[in-house]
Amino acid sequence: MLLAEIEVFHSRPIAPTRRVALGNMLLPCDPGPGVGGVLLGAVAARFTPELDPDLIPDLVSLTHEVEAGRRIPQPRLRHRLQQDRIGLTRSAHRLFRHDEDGELSLSFAEERGLPGQMVLGAIYAVQSLPLHLRGAVLSSIRRGISWNGDIGPALLVYLSGRGSGSLQADALADPVGWALRTLGFDLEAGTPERSAIQRSFRQSLIEAHPDHGGADDEAAQRIADITEARRILLAS
Repeated sequence: MLLAEIEVFHSRPIAPTRRVALGNMLLPCDPGPGVGGVLLGAVAARFTPELDPDLIPDLVSLTHEVEAGRRIPQPRLRHRLQQDRIGLTRSAHRLFRHDEDGELSLSFAEERGLPGQMVLGAIYAVQSLPLHLRGAVLSSIRRGISWNGDIGPALLVYLSGRGSGSLQADALADPVGWALRTLGFDLEAGTPERSAIQRSFRQSLIEAHPDHGGADDEAAQRIADITEARRILLAS
């Protein structure tokens, strides 16, 4: 199942002018960063290591300018953002969830353009989002820029901004549904009242604590999950 996608149109590496445009985007980002923000952060993590290190400070600065909703003078990082896609090459990056096991996987177009074009595309895509969602998504992109590990499950958890090392795929693919299940709510009943969320959170904390029968080796993970579940539901 396709969860998120971004199309980046760009000039060819041998072209005398460097240009970037955006195509179709599927970027669910609410509650932030959502699977859309995780994908954009993954694009940054995949391609930033191939950039000239001298460009990184300007790249980070650009994320803050987009977050503030400022007008971005062009060109930036030696590339010009444009609307017209004529004559440009298409590269698509995607985040999938596999129906068989629920695992998440990434797919990158890795050989068609320059790494700077891909990272710029990810950052500029955030301009299409409402201002109140940009902060969480751009934080995910900044995490991607700083990432030094493998492009895999650990990266996806890190980009989500959550501390749970064993975060289920459902928590990224369907955060509200995962949060409801984690706090013991019926998915068919819709989002509960704030007071009900707080009551379930407190009761879940008590039950997870080792002093009240929770397993010692699972307590920390369970507490992290129910804390994150509360945050998601209160923000939704």
